[in-house]
Amino acid sequence: MDAKEKLNFLLSNPLLDSELRNIANKVLQEERITFDEGVYLYKNAELGYLGVLANYIREKRHGDITFFNRNFHIEPTNVCVYDCKFCSYSRMIKERAEGWEMEVDGMMDIVKKYDDEAVTEVHITGGVVPKQNLDFYAEFFKRCKAHRPELHIKGLTPVEYYYIFKKAKLSHYEGMKYLQSCGLDSMPGGGAEIFHPEIREQIAHDKCTAEQWLDIHEQAHKLGMHTNATMLYGHIEEFWHRVDHMERLRQLQDKTGGFQTFIPLKFRNKENQMSHIPEVSVIEDLRNYAIARIYLDNFDHIKAYWAMISRDTAQMSLAFGVDDIDGTLDDTTKIYSMAGAEEQNPGMSTQQLVELIRKVGRHPIERDTLYQVVTDYKDVVFEDDSKKKNYYALPVVNN
Repeated sequence: MDAKEKLNFLLSNPLLDSELRNIANKVLQEERITFDEGVYLYKNAELGYLGVLANYIREKRHGDITFFNRNFHIEPTNVCVYDCKFCSYSRMIKERAEGWEMEVDGMMDIVKKYDDEAVTEVHITGGVVPKQNLDFYAEFFKRCKAHRPELHIKGLTPVEYYYIFKKAKLSHYEGMKYLQSCGLDSMPGGGAEIFHPEIREQIAHDKCTAEQWLDIHEQAHKLGMHTNATMLYGHIEEFWHRVDHMERLRQLQDKTGGFQTFIPLKFRNKENQMSHIPEVSVIEDLRNYAIARIYLDNFDHIKAYWAMISRDTAQMSLAFGVDDIDGTLDDTTKIYSMAGAEEQNPGMSTQQLVELIRKVGRHPIERDTLYQVVTDYKDVVFEDDSKKKNYYALPVVNN
């Protein structure tokens, strides 16, 4: 059966809960579900039901296509003025001897390392320190563009920008416009965590508020930039906090249309101030991806970071609404590994990513940051590479 047939088969079940039937009919009719219906899904919907709905939406929009890109990360510092309870990555200013603080020259050295490689994006994010200010990033963006004009700069989050613009006495719009003129192309989605203040105050009390986070994205959208959005789930929040978070994103997207991708980020509990909180299961990961796909009807893409959730779970997520599994990374990020992700040295070759996607019957497309097709790998045959790293296939359960 195809995705629509599976949805119709689900609706033909006379034992289906009436509220779940109503939601499934809304999905079939492309009608928006409500806040209360989103909470109901979290509380009452089983994984199989959610998978049918989310995969129907995914395949209606993208068919079997699964996107990835060739990118690398630069993390200018892991020292930070903020004290986020969930963070395993950052070191407070008083602990800066345990961290790193790069100069612009060091960041450019990383860019130059990829001069002969077909990467399309540099992703820049890290901690917040006073010396990495407006002038610091303006210089880096300018030098990066002068060195490699075609490289897309996806840089920093509202957490960093709020601090930088406040110090520079610039409005959010003025700051984003200036850095765009220096070479900034788009913005990643980090720092969103959970928007509702009763949770945000407990896990990230001193960083920018939800309203400030959303406003910086709105100003970027006004300037024609595309941005992403995230949500940190699976810690002290309740289901309705997740829906509240997505509702705020959905409302801004209705207003601006500037978001490209939503990325649910799983809370990992290694070596942080919330290590006593157990991580949620893979089942809950997949449920969360699926509900995000159903709720965020005005977002084109749902992404799973394979480096954070494992290659196995990333493969499974492609049946639960996800159509993007991020990029090659080439072991250039420590944010996930320091938090206890399965991938302690996250890096995959293009061939490995393509094979991972093909293994679950999906159609791999290399994209650029703005989802323009770079290479269609549907029928590409790779030469044997005895040096390639192994990837993990889906686990087999023996009866």
